[in-house]
Amino acid sequence: MSDINPRTTPEIGDAAARTVETTRGVCRQLVNMGYTVLTEFTLANNRRADVIGLSEKGDFVIVEVKVSVADFRGDTKWPEYEDFCDRLYFAVPPEFPDELIPQATGLIIADSWGAEEIRPAPDTGLHASRRKALTLRFARSAAERHQRLVDPRI
Repeated sequence: MSDINPRTTPEIGDAAARTVETTRGVCRQLVNMGYTVLTEFTLANNRRADVIGLSEKGDFVIVEVKVSVADFRGDTKWPEYEDFCDRLYFAVPPEFPDELIPQATGLIIADSWGAEEIRPAPDTGLHASRRKALTLRFARSAAERHQRLVDPRI
């Protein structure tokens, strides 16, 4: 049994809380921009996007949330998200050293109340067949999550 307890180990509990706060702010901002959002969304390549948003036009944005330099430096999988969105962002809390974020991605600064786009993400576009498959996966995931809320015994 691990002797790490998130309630008594501030850095673990703080990181988890910061991630929740930053993700909440990102979701609020994306909704304000006209997106519907899902968190912890599994892509067809089995990678999990922290936040994915779908616009009314059918465009996809993926936001990777990083709350510490160690978390950012330890993640080498983020380029694998690029094939599953029109735009890719990193979202970080205000104190994060934003110069670490790759210039090829967008940058969002977020806290639990909201977020601000600091640098727009380039529009890379999605292939039509990938967009259709991703749209169906997004819709089914949203419907499954809703059904679990309505009837958790399913």
